[in-house]
This record gives sequence, structure tokens and C-alpha cells, in this order.
Amino acid sequence: MPYITIPKQLREPSRVIKSQLFLRPKRLAIFEACLIGLVAGLAGVLLKSGVGWLGSWRVATSTLIPAWILLPSVGLCGGLLTGFLVERFAPETAGSGIPHVKAALGGVNLALDLRVAVAKLLTTILAVGSGLTLGRQGPTVQIGASLAGWIGHLMPTSPDYRRQLIACGAAAGLAAGFNAPIAGVLFVVEELLYDVSGLTLGTAIIASFIGAVVSQLLGGDSLSLNLREYQTSFDAQEIPFYILLGVLAGLLGALFTKGIIASLQFNRRTLKLALPVRIAIAGVICGLVIGFLPETFRDNTGLREFMLTGEASGITSLIAFIAHFFLTIISSASGAPGGLFSPSLVMGSALGHMVGIVQADSLGVGLPVTYALAGMGAFFCAVTRAPITAVVIVFEITADFKLVLPLMICCVVAYLMAEKVESGSLYTHLLEFNGIQLTKTKAASNTLSDLYAEDVMQRRVETLSSLLTFDEVIQAFSRSHHRGFPVVEDGKLVGIVSQTDLANASERNFSGNSLLKEFMTVQPIAVKAKDTLSEVLYRLNNYNISRLPVVEGRRLVGIITRSDIIRVESDRLSGETTQGPHPEPSYVVYQTRAPQVGNGRLLVPLSNPQTAPALLRLAAAIARDRNYELECLQIILVPRNSSPSETAVRTTKSRRLLQQAERIIRNLNLPVHTQIRVAHDVPHAILETIKDRHIDLILMGWQGETSTTGRIFGDVVDTVIRQAGCEVILVKWSEKILATRNKNELSAALSGRKYASIEWDLNAEGVDGADHPTARSSDSSATPETELSPPNSDIPGAELGLHTLMGLHRWLVPIRGGYKQAAALRLLPALVAASAVPEIKLCQVHQPSGAEPDRGELKQAAEFIKRRVSCSIIATSVCAKSVSDALIDLAQNDQCDAIVLGASREGLLKQVIHGNIPEAVARGCDCTVILVRSAN
Repeated sequence: MPYITIPKQLREPSRVIKSQLFLRPKRLAIFEACLIGLVAGLAGVLLKSGVGWLGSWRVATSTLIPAWILLPSVGLCGGLLTGFLVERFAPETAGSGIPHVKAALGGVNLALDLRVAVAKLLTTILAVGSGLTLGRQGPTVQIGASLAGWIGHLMPTSPDYRRQLIACGAAAGLAAGFNAPIAGVLFVVEELLYDVSGLTLGTAIIASFIGAVVSQLLGGDSLSLNLREYQTSFDAQEIPFYILLGVLAGLLGALFTKGIIASLQFNRRTLKLALPVRIAIAGVICGLVIGFLPETFRDNTGLREFMLTGEASGITSLIAFIAHFFLTIISSASGAPGGLFSPSLVMGSALGHMVGIVQADSLGVGLPVTYALAGMGAFFCAVTRAPITAVVIVFEITADFKLVLPLMICCVVAYLMAEKVESGSLYTHLLEFNGIQLTKTKAASNTLSDLYAEDVMQRRVETLSSLLTFDEVIQAFSRSHHRGFPVVEDGKLVGIVSQTDLANASERNFSGNSLLKEFMTVQPIAVKAKDTLSEVLYRLNNYNISRLPVVEGRRLVGIITRSDIIRVESDRLSGETTQGPHPEPSYVVYQTRAPQVGNGRLLVPLSNPQTAPALLRLAAAIARDRNYELECLQIILVPRNSSPSETAVRTTKSRRLLQQAERIIRNLNLPVHTQIRVAHDVPHAILETIKDRHIDLILMGWQGETSTTGRIFGDVVDTVIRQAGCEVILVKWSEKILATRNKNELSAALSGRKYASIEWDLNAEGVDGADHPTARSSDSSATPETELSPPNSDIPGAELGLHTLMGLHRWLVPIRGGYKQAAALRLLPALVAASAVPEIKLCQVHQPSGAEPDRGELKQAAEFIKRRVSCSIIATSVCAKSVSDALIDLAQNDQCDAIVLGASREGLLKQVIHGNIPEAVARGCDCTVILVRSAN
């Protein structure tokens, strides 16, 4: 907001006013509700005056010029001008405007501002005043909501609060249109917002009251019904006739809704005329029909009063109903700005008057006036599907308590009958016709209800162990900019520690050796990954905290702060969106689920049956060591011009491979989940799986070389390394380990076995295999979206995987920096578990020109491994100019079977500049290379 310079002598009082009024949400809400009610009431009065003046001129002139000439001419000119203004300045103002407001309150990004309000006001005056059979009360809802949206932009607020302001404007607009403040509030709650919270009701009531008062003082009675001298009656004998009236109103109201939708479809698919032409044609038709009818039909208000006072005959009521029924459908389907409230009331009164005449001729108990008024509410209810609003709006117009029971009977029956014929109000069907689907659940929540904690949370979380000492916790805080840390045990959230906890511990004289679990906050407040941001924000405000852990069960999967939500709200307020094309999301076509009993989840993408058993054995060893669940993923690629969710794919062979994977893992007594995704590309499908399934570690195959300039591993692996927040492990299998497998495959081929076609290559690098030969049969062809199970082999898959891991005896592990942070060292116990007699060689490589490395770290690393693995461990230091050459020489001289390389995300991305060490090592020696990239 712009700042206004305030004189010095007024600054202190202004600060008091600002602090006591504008910075207090409830007082600010009351002030804004009053302002919205005032401007909406003035707009309603201006609209009524404009329509009344133009309509009075049209009716008066029709007595001087033949009506069959004047009325169509006025309709033609008014329709053309109205259509031009709508099409040129504000296309949002076409129609009644209530569906537009309903969509905006439901979270759809539609314009509601001063431009829309002014355009709606002018075009409604032209359309309704020119004789189109539409009303002005519906447009007042959109005008009031647009003015409220404009005020909300002048006083920037959160999206949720601005939504409540729009609801206030809609309520004030309807209240000004009918001089019915209670009905205005109920219509917003019942039809538009589905929200009965205290703030929404309170502000809506204030705005409606002020809008109705302004309209009453400046514009007089809304419907000009002089009913005080006409009495109404109700007797129990009339109940069957009121039920009949409700049934007829429900059936005809549903038919009226279907007629409007059918006419809209006809205009869009068959006529295909411009908006000004459609509105002009509707104006001509309305003018011609009204011109040949009695003079009473030229004024909707006079016609309604004529029937309500009982002066009309049954034939007049029938003609009025039929004429308004079809003319309103034509006018509304043309897209002319105008509402359906007033025509619904006219048709309802005509229908009720006819039933009242039948009752009077049969029983002679009740008065047709009562039936006409009850019919108004019944038909209104059948169209809007708002029975409470229908009852209250007619009651507020008449102020007659005797009408309440007849109204309730007719409205409830009409509502049930209309819902039986076709569910949903006219406004809901209009939104669906325009491709907008709303549900009551969505509309009842705020604008952040479609965002979840998992969409905004930070997945890379710095955590502390509950076994850290007080001094170690202080050091952790000193090294980080965070003011608090989640505390975990075995991957599960057990507490949280903040600077306040440290201060309290210091005051209580905790010693430096006191454990964190003694002074941390236990049972911390947390949110689930599927909780909406509204729930997250409520908990942050309710408990006055700045961050919340995000959990899945008891497992920590992320953390969310106020800053994360502020960033999202800022993007929503400014309307900023990410530019550029977005890949279409992948689609899950098959999945199986196991019990969620692990401390984390390990993802294994599978595509190469040749190496899948070994990769699964390795994944199982890691999962057992860390108590993780396993997630096996198959990705089926489809062309970019096909939607993953709509493309038919064959999943038989993919499911067969996953089922084999399940058997291997379940034989090891580990929980395993599987899924098949259809996608445009592999890396985005993997990243979506990591996000959706809260993956802690991903294990992938790696070819060991890349021919792409500027890439370390290739498109798929590079993308995962750059964007995945979890730990990443890459495996390049040694050719000599797979020799037995290849030999068996060759023997099988020579013996005449046929294999189904296999499409190994995924973006030229495979996901779970290294260099894999293509096996094709003569009677089948590969398709780019096919993923198959492994070819037949003499060695079962499970035994092959075990054989592969048992073949890894000598392990070479380079050490750099602190051993406690080395992800490769933490992984070693799981890697060597399947080896019969493992040997581990730790080495440090230093430059000849550099200083001697600290051998203490190397010794500590060896001790660290000895405490976890019972095997031979050798520690050595090597002086060499090239790290990759030194590792290759060591691996060849010592005949190592596997090299385990550890690196951070940043370190791997620098490989492009300083030399691709992992690729050089993998290419230079014929042994298995395992690369571990830490999550943090």
C-alpha cells in the first residue's frame, strides 16, 4: 500500500488508531464489511434506478409507437450495444454472474474487480431495460462481489480472507437487490460458500444489513408488491394442493434448467454466432412476443403484482408462465447480462396462481394469492436448489408469518423433486458447461486447500540424535542458522529441540554430558504429509510456533515453516506461475502395497532383468541394515504426443518382473511395494515417485560411462542427482561378475530357446543395468513402451543375485574428510554382509605438492568400520597427482572386486569442471563401482 505523509503532531494519534483498529483482524473485518455493504447497496440502487428509467421509457413509448415495432427495435439496439460492451470490455459479465462468483469462491482464478462491477452495472441496465426477460437481482450479486474483490486488492490480505470479503459482497448485493438481508446471508452460505464459520457469518450479516438498509432508504421496496391489503390463509385441507404445487415446481424447474443448458449447447455447436448478434436476436424475439401480448406483460413487476393480487385469470397466468419460460431460456442462453431470480419468481407466481385457482374451484378454502406466493418460493428453490433461502426471501418480501408453512411444504417438495430429476443447481450446471467442476468440500475450504504439506515442505531436514550430549547440541546450533532441530531415533520423530530448550537447560544447570533426550521437547506437535496448508497454518498460529515437523506415521519426512507458507501465499496473491512447458505427470497403472513397518523407504527402479536380481539383493541388504521398506518401480515410456493417463499400454511383462522381484524380497522377510508408471521420460517419473512415496534412498544402475558433453552420468542419473532430496546410490556392475549369466544366456540361445523382445535402453543409459545386450526373438518386435521380465536362465534370479554379491570380496574405499560424515563408510556394513570373507581397504589420496594428510582420520575410520564389521581392514595413504589413476592402480594391483566412492551433491556437480572421477574409475578398471551421494 502507498504511504501517506502524516504531520508530526498527528503521528502519535495515528499510531494509536492503527494499532487499535486496522491491525486488529476483527475490527478490520467489521470496517471492511461495512464499506462493502455501503458500496454494494449504492450499486444496487443505481442498478434499480437505471433499469427502472430505461424500462419505464420503453413501456411509455410503446403506447405512442406500435409495440410490435418499438419493442423489437429497442431489443435489437440494446442487444447489439450490450453484446459489444460485454465482448469488448468484460467477457466475465455475460450471464447472471452468480456462477462466476461461485467459481471464484470455489478457488478458481477469475477476475472480480472494479472493471467487472462497472461493466456488469451498465450492461445489465441495457439488457434488462431493453426488454430481455431477465432480472437485475442476480447481477447485483456479481457487482457486490466484484466491488468486494476490488476493496480486497486495495487492502491486501490473505487469499482466505479475501474470499470471505467476496462472500460479504455477494450477500450485500443480493440483500440490496431484494431488500432481504437474511436471505442474502443464507444464499451465500447455502449456495455459494458452504461455510458457516463465525468470521464469515458475522461479516456477511453486517454487509447484508448495511446493503439492505442503503437500498431501502434510497431505492424503496425492491419488488413493489402492495400486498398489505390482501390477506393470505392456510388450512390443513390444502396440504395436498401445496404438495402438488411443489411437485409441479420441481419438475418444471428442472426442465427449465435443462432448457437453458440445451440452448447454450445449441448456440455453441450449431449457431456459432457472435455474442452481440445472439443478444440482439434474443432482444428481437422478446420484443415481438411481448409486443403481441397484453400491455400488462411489458412490465415484469406489474405482471407479478397483477397475478399476486388475484386479479389475473387462469388463462393469463398460463400465458405468463409459458411466455416467461421460453423467453427467459432464450435470453439467458444468448449470454445477455441478467439474472434468473426475477423470472423465476414470475413463473412461480403464475404456476402457484393456477394451482390456487384449481384449489379454489375444488375446495374453496384457500386464496390464490397464498398459492402464488408459495409458488414463487417453490420455483425459485427448484432452480437454485436453495430451499432455506427460498423460504426466507419470500417471507422477507411479504413479512407474513402465515406463509411460512405453505412455503416450507412447497419448497421442500420442489427441492426433492428437482433433485430426483437432475442433481445440482442451475449455477452448478452452468459451471460444468464451461468446464469448471466444483465440489462442496473444495468450496468449503480456503484457497490453500488444494496444497498439502508435502507440496511445500523442505525434504532435506537437519536432524539430531537423542543420544547427543548438551555440548554437542550447542555445537550443532552454532554451525547452523536454524533455531530448532527435529530429534530422531531410528528414523522416527521422538522430539524437537529449540534455542528455548537450550536456554531452559542452561538455567536448570544441565551438565555438558547430559543427553539431548533429557531436555528436548518430547511428543512434539507435527503435521501429516497429506494435511492441507490451512491445517498447517492453523497449528502454527494456535501454538505460536515457527516450524512443524512433517511425518508419515512416526517417520520424519520433512519440515515446514511459516516462511514456506508465506512464499506460497505471496505467489497466489501476485498470480505468479512458473513459466515454460511442464512435463505431463506420470500415471500409475499398477501397484501393490505392503505394511508400512520400516523406518524409511528405499526405491529401486528396474528395467534390465539381467542385473535386477543383483540390484535387488543389494537393496535388500541395505534395507535390512537400516530397517527400510523396499519400493520397486517399473517405468513404461510413451510418446510425447500421448497422455500417460490415457494411453493404453501392455503391463503383463512388467508385472511379471515385479512379481519376481517381490518373491526375491519376500523370501528375505522384507516389506516390498511395487508400482508401474506410464510416463514421457524416466527422470521425472522417478522424481515424482520419490516425492509421492517419501523415499529416503534410491538405488540405481549405472553404465559407467557417458558420451554426453557436460554430463557426469547421463540424462536420467544426472537429473536424479541434481533434484532428488534423498540419498542416491549408483551401481556399475563388473563384467566378470555377469560373465556366468551371459554364458547361460548364450547356451540357451544356441539350444533354440526363444525370448520375448526386450527394450533395455532408457534414454541411452538404462536405470538398473550397466552395459546390457539386446535380446530379440525373430517372431516379436520391441515397442518403446515395453518393459519385460528377464529372459530364461539356468540360474534362478534369487540365486544369481546372491552369487553376484558373494563374488565381491575385496572392497576399496577412498576416504576424504571426516569419516563420520562419509556416507560410503556408513553403507559398508550392508554392502559386505553377503561376502563370505570380505576384505576392506581404506585409502587416502593426496597431492605430491600438498601437505601430509591427517592419518588420524584414516585410523579413526578403520576403527569405525571394525566396530561394525568383522573382517580384515587395511588403511593406507597414497601420493598421486590423479585421484582416479591412483584408485585404478590400487584396484588392479590388489585385484579389488568393488570400489565404493562417496560424494556430496555439490561435489558431484563439480566433476564436470574438475574431471569426471567416477566415470574415469569405472572405465579404467573392471570391477564393480558403487557411488554414494549423501542426502545432505
